[in-house]
Amino acid sequence: MIKLQIVGNLGGDCIQKEVNGKTVINFNVAHTEKFKDAQGNLKEKTTWVNCAYWTDRTAVAQYLKKGKQVYAEGSPEADAYTNKENQPAATLRMRVQNLQLLGGGTDGEQNHSAPMSGSTQTSNVDKHEVSEPADDLPF
Repeated sequence: MIKLQIVGNLGGDCIQKEVNGKTVINFNVAHTEKFKDAQGNLKEKTTWVNCAYWTDRTAVAQYLKKGKQVYAEGSPEADAYTNKENQPAATLRMRVQNLQLLGGGTDGEQNHSAPMSGSTQTSNVDKHEVSEPADDLPF
């Protein structure tokens, strides 16, 4: 099995759809890496991953807003295509199996992690503490 893991920010609000009686939540995650090139110049490289989260935990969709930081893992897929400029290009997709909200974004919320793969633990990212399972999780 090949597994892809990404921590990054949502590029836009998620889109929830019904497909053949099942729910899929689609969203894009951007991960930006900063590094120095051979000449010592600071560079940035952003990788975008198109994510599809097939789930019955649809309440999470209300929290998947532009700028929100998430951790996602799942099975990767890559597709090659020709872009509008008639140049070869590729896209990276992931079928999400585990999703965690890490915080961030523009809504002023504190950084809390809420696992989406069946676990009920929550952790405070700022203090790196794990609390007891919460019954009032929205997912």
